Amino acid sequence: MSIKPSKLSDALNSVTAIPIIPFSGDKIDYAGHAKNVDYLMRNNYLDEGRPRVIALAGTSLIHHISETEQLRLIEKTGRQIGSEGLLISGIVPNPIYQAGQLIEAQAELPRPPDAYLLMPLTGISSPEGIYEQYMKFGERYGNSCGARFLYYFRQQRDMSAVIRLLKDSPHFIGVKIGTGEEDVTPLVEGIGDNGIVMWGIGDRCTRPAQLGTKGHTSGIAVAFARASDEINNAQRRGDYATSARIEADLEPLEEIRFINERIYNYSAVVEAMILSEFSDIAGGTGGPFNPRVPSDIQEQVRAATRILKKYH
Repeated sequence: MSIKPSKLSDALNSVTAIPIIPFSGDKIDYAGHAKNVDYLMRNNYLDEGRPRVIALAGTSLIHHISETEQLRLIEKTGRQIGSEGLLISGIVPNPIYQAGQLIEAQAELPRPPDAYLLMPLTGISSPEGIYEQYMKFGERYGNSCGARFLYYFRQQRDMSAVIRLLKDSPHFIGVKIGTGEEDVTPLVEGIGDNGIVMWGIGDRCTRPAQLGTKGHTSGIAVAFARASDEINNAQRRGDYATSARIEADLEPLEEIRFINERIYNYSAVVEAMILSEFSDIAGGTGGPFNPRVPSDIQEQVRAATRILKKYH
C-alpha cells in the first residue's frame, strides 16, 4: 500500500498486529508464516473499512534471524498483503550501518514497507547520542529511500531526546511506548502534533488510550484478531467500557506473556495457537531461545485460551 505521509499517522491509529514467526525445528516455517498473514488479512474486523497493519518486530523474533531471512520474510509478507494492508518492518539498529543496509535492501523490494520500527538499541549510548545518530540516520534514509520511522521507546532517560527527535525530524512519524503508563502523558504532551504516540505493551491498552495514545500493538491478534480489532474500534469511538470489557477477557493470557520481564512474550502465543487447534494458523515448534512453555505454564495458557476462542 502506498500511503501519503499525512495519512499514515491516522492509519496507524489501529491495531498493529505482530505475528510470531513460526519455526519448524531450527528453520523458519515460511508456509506457516504465510498462513498467519493470510489469517490476519482475511479476518479484519476494523471498522470503516480500515486496512490491516502488520509488523515484523520484536515479538516476531527478528532479533534471532539473519538479515537474509528477515529480507525474505518482508518480501513475502509485502507481496502477500499487497495494497490491502500496511507493512511495518522492525529494524535492530546494531550496528547502525548494517541497519541502514537492510533498509536500503527492503526499500528496493517490489512491495517495500510503509514504515520502519527502530527497535531498542543495545550497548552503551547516551540521550545526546540517540538524538544525534537518529537525526542523521533519518535524514540519510528518509531522503534516499523515502523511509519513515517509528521509535520504540524503552528507556525513560531518553524521553527528552525522543521528543526533540520527533519535533525536529520529518522522517520520524511516531513513538511506540514500551515502558509504562506513566510515560504516556509526557510523551503525548511533548510530541503534540509532531507524531503518533502508540501503546506498545499489548492489548492491555484501555487506560493508555484514555490518556492519549493512538492505536496499539498486539502479539495475540495472530490468533484472536477480533478481540484486538474490537478494542481499537471501541477506543476510536471513545467507548472505553467496551474496550475494558474485551481487555478483561484477554488479561489472563497477556499476564502470562508479560510476567518476569516478558519471558513468555513469544512462547505463550505459540502455546495458545497450538492449544486452540485452529487449522488456519501455525504456531510452530518454538523459536530460538524461546522453547514451548513448561507444563505448569501450559495449563495456565490452556485455561486462558478457552474464553478467547470466540474472538478467533
